[in-house]
Amino acid sequence: MAVTLKDVAEMAGVSRSAVSRTFTEGASVSAKVRQKVMEASQALGYSPNALASSLTTGRTKLIGVISDNFHNPVFLEVFDLVTKGLQDRGLRPLLVNLSDEVDPANSVRMLRQYSVDGVIVASSTLPVSFAEAFNSAGVPVVHCFGRHSENPRVNTLGINNFAAGQLAAETLLARGYAKIAFMGGPKSATSTQDRCDGFIAALQTHSAVSHSISYASAYSFEAGRREMLRLIEAGPAQAYFCGDDVLSIGALSAAQTYGLSVPEDIGFLGLNDMEMAQWSNINLTTIHNPIAEVVAKSVDLVVRILADPSQPPEAVLFPGHIVERGSLRPILS
Repeated sequence: MAVTLKDVAEMAGVSRSAVSRTFTEGASVSAKVRQKVMEASQALGYSPNALASSLTTGRTKLIGVISDNFHNPVFLEVFDLVTKGLQDRGLRPLLVNLSDEVDPANSVRMLRQYSVDGVIVASSTLPVSFAEAFNSAGVPVVHCFGRHSENPRVNTLGINNFAAGQLAAETLLARGYAKIAFMGGPKSATSTQDRCDGFIAALQTHSAVSHSISYASAYSFEAGRREMLRLIEAGPAQAYFCGDDVLSIGALSAAQTYGLSVPEDIGFLGLNDMEMAQWSNINLTTIHNPIAEVVAKSVDLVVRILADPSQPPEAVLFPGHIVERGSLRPILS
């Protein structure tokens, strides 16, 4: 039979409320009583019931982690970092897939059924309305990889997508490409829009360089491969900024299908610097997205909001940088 709080109290020679206070964060209990309780708990193999504790404290320590792009392998890295980060802070992640959800109100109702203390929206494709719906419902929320705003209504963190688009164009120009292109993810995604805008802005003073814009249907390998097959059939550019590593890997596969050599016949630049990008059979030149830093800051913000819900929301932008590998020609000397 499971060891109960009563068993610990009897062995320690203290009241059940003393045992409860020992395992309640911030509760008052003497050092002597705490030692007795901990020794008895260890001897009996007792662990406090988190659900029972939530009834006493009114806090579940559950943090909803919601996303919608489970086809993109980079989010395996994101979920790994988010869940570990929350657990290291004594919180419990509840992962929720919103891939088919279009109504923010439904997601709010679902998460409230679990009495979550807060929410991390980990997505660059979910509209900001999802994060704002949680905020309006009084649920502390952080939008991780969300769209930047000068006057944010919710805490928003992520790479500077506009600057990343500029950096991508400048990188291709520095290598002497005269016909370049942007192949983004879904056109509706704010990350796609901002990366594309930055890309185009950097080309305003380079009229001799031709450029084109196209979009894949999703941030996925298959969508990237399918769109690049279409582009190659129509007559490809010399180099592509694909806007995401998984799109780039799909595009590399399409180039291989047509017998094109990379980077001699065609070049590719990704974004994220996901683990697969460094594999020898991929060797993708990419823009590093500081995912670990974004996630760490997001977890920190959740903890701070739980402690002080009145603090104003922040919008934090992180810079990216080029990671040189083998999918682009060398910089012109």
